[in-house]
Amino acid sequence: MPKIDFYILTEQNALDFACRLIEKAYKNQHRVYIHTEDQLSAHALDEKLWTYRDDSFLPHNLYGEGPEPAPPIQIGFGKTPEKHRDILINLSREVPTFFQQFARVLELIPNEPEIQARGRENFRIYRAKGFEITTHKIA
Repeated sequence: MPKIDFYILTEQNALDFACRLIEKAYKNQHRVYIHTEDQLSAHALDEKLWTYRDDSFLPHNLYGEGPEPAPPIQIGFGKTPEKHRDILINLSREVPTFFQQFARVLELIPNEPEIQARGRENFRIYRAKGFEITTHKIA
């Protein structure tokens, strides 16, 4: 059963914060799958990871593309990942149907009313299913 973490972002840009989480997970030797809303969002995160920090390299690619074996960081949308079972970072608005295959799920909720409302709904969905949820407020 996955552990669910909600990160409520008051000032932080969601992509910048996602990059920080991805880097931390990578340094701790986790495999990360980032689920985005759509192809445009996936490509935006892909580009952001290349330019995130000058002194950091985060091996990643879009899910289903690139070399085999796949790098430890995969970015996807609209598909169920087959090989990742470690950390899911959900940047989409919906609870992914495949979230239970991960050990940990990280939900990022930026300071935008529409996304916050969807985040509250996702919280209710996880809670109704009996998952352990931790909330972190990030200034």
